[in-house]
Amino acid sequence: MHFLHTMLRVGDPDAALRFFCDGLGLIELRRSSNEAGRFTLIFLASPDDVARFRAAGGSTEGGLPAGLPMLELTHNWDETSYEGGRNFGHVAYRVDDIHAACDRLAAHGVTIARPPRDGRMAFVRSPDGISVELLQAGAPLEPREPWLSMPNTGTW
Repeated sequence: MHFLHTMLRVGDPDAALRFFCDGLGLIELRRSSNEAGRFTLIFLASPDDVARFRAAGGSTEGGLPAGLPMLELTHNWDETSYEGGRNFGHVAYRVDDIHAACDRLAAHGVTIARPPRDGRMAFVRSPDGISVELLQAGAPLEPREPWLSMPNTGTW
């Protein structure tokens, strides 16, 4: 058995792509739309995962590669928002520098719901309210401001 992807339903694909690609740094690997079913599927992956996958001899050309961790954004054309539970709990990504990741997301207008006060973990939410956990790769970074004294905001 191979992990393929995690699917999240999104109401506004452009807002979701700004969050996941511009904010988190994921890259789009494949997109397909189905007129009859009235939906679009967008597959994303982290650049580091794609590089490791390719270095191990995997190909991202053509179909969807088994063994490459991916995020599938599903946009059902007739839905514009999802209330809790219909979209998922949370997804988690390991980042090289949690402070830089939170700085970048905040610069994109994203609220840091659970700041990385411990230099190890933070939570943010996508435009559709999907909780995204960010975990520091390796040892926690030295805690620093503004994150150290920032309180939680909302739910995460």
